[in-house]
Amino acid sequence: MADGALPISSLKGKVSEAEWQARVDLAALYRLVALHGWDDMIFTHISARVPGPEHHFLINPYGMFFGEMTASCLVKVDLDGNVVDKTPYFINPAGFTIHSAIHAAREDAHFVMHLHSDQGVAVSAHAEGLLPLSQHALIVLPQLAYHDYEGIALNLDERERLVADLGETKRLMMLRNHGTLSVGGTAAECWLGMFFLERACAQQVMALSIGRDNVLLAPEAAQAEVRKQTGMGMGMIGGLAWPGCLRKLDRELPGYAD
Repeated sequence: MADGALPISSLKGKVSEAEWQARVDLAALYRLVALHGWDDMIFTHISARVPGPEHHFLINPYGMFFGEMTASCLVKVDLDGNVVDKTPYFINPAGFTIHSAIHAAREDAHFVMHLHSDQGVAVSAHAEGLLPLSQHALIVLPQLAYHDYEGIALNLDERERLVADLGETKRLMMLRNHGTLSVGGTAAECWLGMFFLERACAQQVMALSIGRDNVLLAPEAAQAEVRKQTGMGMGMIGGLAWPGCLRKLDRELPGYAD
C-alpha cells in the first residue's frame, strides 16, 4: 500500500482475474500520471471498464492523490455512477459525467483518461488549438477532436454533445479551456495517446514562447505522410512501451498493484 493511503484490504483473489487486471492497469495509469506531474491533486479522473456483461466501471476514490492509488482502493460503479460493491471510499459523481458518456457511447472505450495539466490546458485555450509544430503533434492530430467549454461538467445534457464531438473513431480530445482526454481499448493505448498529446502540448507552449510569427509549421506533404504512417493508431506501439512504463513505476513509485 502506498504511504499515506487509507487502509483497505487487498481485493486480489476476491474479484475475477479479469477485474483484478483492469484494477492493476488502472492504478498504474494513475501512478504514471502522478509520476509525470500531470495530476491535479484529487481532481480529474481515469476510468476503466470492468470486463463482463454488467457494464461496471472502476474509478478513483475521491480524496486520494493519484500517486497513492492502488488496485484494491478503486471503486466499482455502474453507468450512472452508483457504487456497486461495499467500500469505505466514495466517488465524485460529477467527475464520472464525462467518463460515463464515453463509456456508454463507445464500446472500444475500455479506458478513459482526462487531465488538467498546465500545458494541456494552455493549448486547449489557444484559438488555433494544437498546431503541426512537432512530430508528436503530427502523430496526434489525425486522432484529435475538440469540444467547446460549457462550464464544470455537471450538466448531464453536455454528454450528448461531447460524444458527438468525439465521434466514432477519434481517440483523443482537446476540451477547450479545460484540458485533455484520451480513450483506449487498453491501458497501454490510452496512456500512449495521452503521452503524445501532452508532449505535443508542452512542445507547442515552448515553441510559441518566441511568438507565433517565428514558429515553423510542418509542411503539408510531411503532415500527409505522417497520417499515412500512423494510420494504425497507438495500439501496437503502446503495447511495446507499456511493460517499460510498469518497470519504471516499480522502480520509482511502487505499490500500484496492491
